[in-house]
Amino acid sequence: MKQTLYTTMMLVAMGTSAFAGGKYVAPIEAKVLPIPALISATPWYIGLGAVTTFIQRDPCDCTPTAPDIQDHRTGVIVRVGADYNHYLGLEGRYFKTLGEDTFSTTEHYGLYLKPQYHLFERVNIYGLLGYGHTIIDYTNGILSSHHTSDDFNYGVGFEYDLGADESQGHYLRDFDGQGDQEQGWGIWCDVQHLLNNSGAKHTDTNIITVGVTYDF
Repeated sequence: MKQTLYTTMMLVAMGTSAFAGGKYVAPIEAKVLPIPALISATPWYIGLGAVTTFIQRDPCDCTPTAPDIQDHRTGVIVRVGADYNHYLGLEGRYFKTLGEDTFSTTEHYGLYLKPQYHLFERVNIYGLLGYGHTIIDYTNGILSSHHTSDDFNYGVGFEYDLGADESQGHYLRDFDGQGDQEQGWGIWCDVQHLLNNSGAKHTDTNIITVGVTYDF
């Protein structure tokens, strides 16, 4: 009898616990989290910037003991490329120095493999390995010469991403959103060796480029 009474009291207590002040307490429902948006980025990017050339050339044959001729000029550069995956891309470049009555004018076309590594969330370091067609025109006001070279080129640089944060969604390609691999603006800076030919017109040419990119 005591056992039956105790059991009945427990059932009543459990039943009334679902009420608060005589009001029914609804069960707790799990929150439904929104599904993140999918961001579809393409592998293509384009860049526009400035270039500075550093040229060193052997002196004229008429004055073989004279110091090397040195010159540096500035110009504009355009780069267009695509990222194949985390570690490899392909890039084409064109630049030309500007100004009149200068000692040297350089024009260059090049196509490069671009090995790369995402150093930090917004920083990408890369190399450039490929071939380029370089044209250098020299003049000293009296004499002029023309030099053309198809040569192996190499360089190294970095990119910094200025685009939107990845938290706004999930990228369809798993390497997007890492080190300048997402839609939006970025900046770059690199150093590149163009040529170092031998012969009577021995010329050593290096460049520094800086600019802005847009990833599609």
